[in-house]
Amino acid sequence: MTLRISEIFFSLQGEASRVGLPTVFVRLTGCPLRCTWCDTEYAFTGGSPMSIDAVLAEVSRHPTRQVCVTGGEPLAQKDAPQLLSALCDAGYEVALETSGALDISGVDPRVFRIMDLKAPSSGECGRNRWENLDCLTAKDEIKIVVASRNDYEWARETIGEHGLPARCPVLLSPAQGQIDPAELAEWILADGLEVRLQLQLHKVLWGNMRGK
Repeated sequence: MTLRISEIFFSLQGEASRVGLPTVFVRLTGCPLRCTWCDTEYAFTGGSPMSIDAVLAEVSRHPTRQVCVTGGEPLAQKDAPQLLSALCDAGYEVALETSGALDISGVDPRVFRIMDLKAPSSGECGRNRWENLDCLTAKDEIKIVVASRNDYEWARETIGEHGLPARCPVLLSPAQGQIDPAELAEWILADGLEVRLQLQLHKVLWGNMRGK
């Protein structure tokens, strides 16, 4: 079983509830989406083929039990679920970052799923797979990247229509360079939304640096 890997690196988790924790990131190559604000376009192509055993060996070199499988879009590779299960079997706490455009129902239930919903400014709003919402549990998280007031209003309506906070925690993340995080914070407070404002810690510390 072989996957195409863009990079494996050790850093601090920059997003979601595990923010700040030392984490090994396994970035898979490839993504069927082309979000306008994507910050990992280098992962669309290239990468190197690695067996699951080779990935596990590389992950084991780092002093943490936290692993995040990300992309690109990890689930675009058919063997990604097997990698996730193998990491869980090896005793790691495993998180998956996924776009929300592909079926998550086959993901090992031990995995913490951080699933995007794409707002209009992403250019990929029509790719949201709404059936995925019924697969989420309380330990999973939904992330919505907001790049404009229109995105925020879409997020607010979507959160209410689908009762998202009752399913799992909801994160609103400002698109870097496109919206003032303080302005997004004011909108959240004004509407009393039951969400968490998320800033990307790794970008605060290192900027948009590959491998961080």
